[in-house]
Amino acid sequence: MTAHGFYSRTLVDADFDGSIRVRRYLCRSCKRTVSLLPEFALPYLRFSVSVIALFLVARLLQGVTLAAAAVAATQPDMSYQRGQFWVRRFQRQAVALCAALAALAAPPPAPNFVRRAMEMLQSIGWIAAHRFLFRDLRCHLLGWPAFLAPDGRCTALRPAARPV
Repeated sequence: MTAHGFYSRTLVDADFDGSIRVRRYLCRSCKRTVSLLPEFALPYLRFSVSVIALFLVARLLQGVTLAAAAVAATQPDMSYQRGQFWVRRFQRQAVALCAALAALAAPPPAPNFVRRAMEMLQSIGWIAAHRFLFRDLRCHLLGWPAFLAPDGRCTALRPAARPV
């Protein structure tokens, strides 16, 4: 891997709403670029792990309304649709999160997988859990969008040299 410049992306955190520079690297063998996101940023999402965590904790653990959860996440002007998007994606990912996070924390007794996943994330720490899920398992905290799902896809790698 060699350094291959930067690109800018927007990021919204509790005290920051702006653009950050993300380092890119080039793999010399496969000629693909790889970006090194900061640990608090989720791939393909504009909002930071901490903002999403604050929202989901307020909505799913404390049971407040979407508007109140947005205020708890320091995003009072956040759209209703964005909150619903995060909740739906998390609910679909809850079973897989529980299974994956069992390597870091014992699953607590809970009435459903959503609550269990939330409690496991709270005990581990959202950023530490995201780092483990993404680095070691290639899992997205809110689940990969269908067009990016790494599991279940056939991959074909070309040989490094032509067979003789």
